Amino acid sequence: MSESWLLKNFDLLATAPGGVARLRELILTLAVQGKLIPQDPNDEPASELLKKIRVEKDRLIVDGKIKRDKPLAEIAEKEKPFELPVNWAWERFGVIAGIERGGSPRPIQSFLTNEPDSLNWIKIGDTEKGGKYITSTSEKIRRDGLSKTRMVFPGDFLLTNSMSFGRPYITQIEGCIHDGWLRISPPSSLNKDFLYVLLSSRFIRTVFEASAAGGVVLNLNADKVRTVPIPLPPLAEQSRIVARVEELMKLCDALEQNGRLADEQHARLTTSLFDALVTSESAQALAENWQRVAESFDLLLDRPGAVDALEQTVLQLAVRGMLVPQDEAEPSAKLFLRSMKIQKRSVDSSCDGFANAPYETPGNWEWCKLELIAQVGTGTTPSREVSEFFSPPEVPWVTSGETGNSHIRATRQFVSNLALTETSLKVYPVGTLIVAMYGQGKTRGQVAELLIPAATNQACAAIVLHDKSEGHRDYVKLFFEKSYDEIRLQAAGGAQPNLNVGKIKSTLIPVPPLNEQVRIVHCVKQLRVLCTQIRDQILNSRQTQSTLAGVLAEMATGT
Repeated sequence: MSESWLLKNFDLLATAPGGVARLRELILTLAVQGKLIPQDPNDEPASELLKKIRVEKDRLIVDGKIKRDKPLAEIAEKEKPFELPVNWAWERFGVIAGIERGGSPRPIQSFLTNEPDSLNWIKIGDTEKGGKYITSTSEKIRRDGLSKTRMVFPGDFLLTNSMSFGRPYITQIEGCIHDGWLRISPPSSLNKDFLYVLLSSRFIRTVFEASAAGGVVLNLNADKVRTVPIPLPPLAEQSRIVARVEELMKLCDALEQNGRLADEQHARLTTSLFDALVTSESAQALAENWQRVAESFDLLLDRPGAVDALEQTVLQLAVRGMLVPQDEAEPSAKLFLRSMKIQKRSVDSSCDGFANAPYETPGNWEWCKLELIAQVGTGTTPSREVSEFFSPPEVPWVTSGETGNSHIRATRQFVSNLALTETSLKVYPVGTLIVAMYGQGKTRGQVAELLIPAATNQACAAIVLHDKSEGHRDYVKLFFEKSYDEIRLQAAGGAQPNLNVGKIKSTLIPVPPLNEQVRIVHCVKQLRVLCTQIRDQILNSRQTQSTLAGVLAEMATGT
């Protein structure tokens, strides 16, 4: 596979989902297989380099600087995962470099010190994410702990054998390492940057993972690492490989940066255009702003996040009276409220004109608090010490985590009929809207509709609407979906902020005439179907591109 092939397919590989990361892996894989650059038949072959490495190691053994390792078996043909270029060679890692595990004086806390002549204590935390070198340490140990640990020197490689498993670093400082590191001491006749490329490759990581398999946590053993077969190119080619890898990695960096900038610019563009829709001051302005969006549809809706933003914009338009036209012949929302026999309360508690309303709505709409059009309650958690409250499991019992779905058809937990009579639990009817008042992650503020009669715990607010029509229920649910972020901001508390029933009751809702509510819901459902179709097309297109990129990568590496 030629270098020109890689360059020809660079854009396709890079623009696939996760493409730049996969491209980096591909570059390293091609590099260690001898497929990234052409070979020069005039290079001194790797077999001669291995002779020099053995001479150097023998000299170090005679000088007492390293210990003589146990002889390693010849590499069998079945151990060679791919064919190498003619002037390359396979050799076991332990023949090429010294490999030793670190150690730790114990208890380590008693050896930590700030004395001037102390030793650097190198830990995983002293590395930088994506970094290559270790340049300093946050802690030091006393020199009398040296007999229980391992000294390392500038130019040594450190390989994590736990935590960020198999990740290589080059130390630029003297220090000591604990047993979460392996020290790799390469010979001076080996290009250290090429060794870094090799140890960073997916090929080596796969070999290490196979060697470490079997335990609950992946953990490298120094003896196993010594036996790993290493592909070794001629020394001159090592330098050319490193130069080419660095060049291509800079191109990957630029692609990542351009991708981030493109994402930021795209986000600003969609936000600007969608915000213009929501803030349109007239029907004509809305039509003009929508035309701008329509003209850029292909550009705007090329990623799932943009479709999500469009869907949220649809909800914003819906509850502002900007999604469907008003019908002057329809009875106003005041009559709708009067039909529920709460007109007096709605007038007393509604916003004082549009000045105090969150935003302007059509003239035949009304603002009111949720408590004027619904009964809002909650539930409780019966004492776990009373097993009879949960057995037999007779009544579905909703927890806030179950609001992650738009409809609740079943519950994971149940309570008994005894719990209903002995506690403040109440069974809410089908059609009740459940709002999560607190919960982990994205839970708080979610809304779902009960499709079964059920009780709830105290983390849920249960909204039982006075008007039982489907259109009204769907409209109120749609409003809460639109208000997800706003409702979450009302939460108070410490590490896990909470809403409460009082805040849910006081939620201000813009109420259109009932027939308009039905039209709004119908239009939103249609547009949501369209958004789902667009989102699916994007995902299918990305999956196709990802599959094609994967096939090309396999073709390139011969896997």
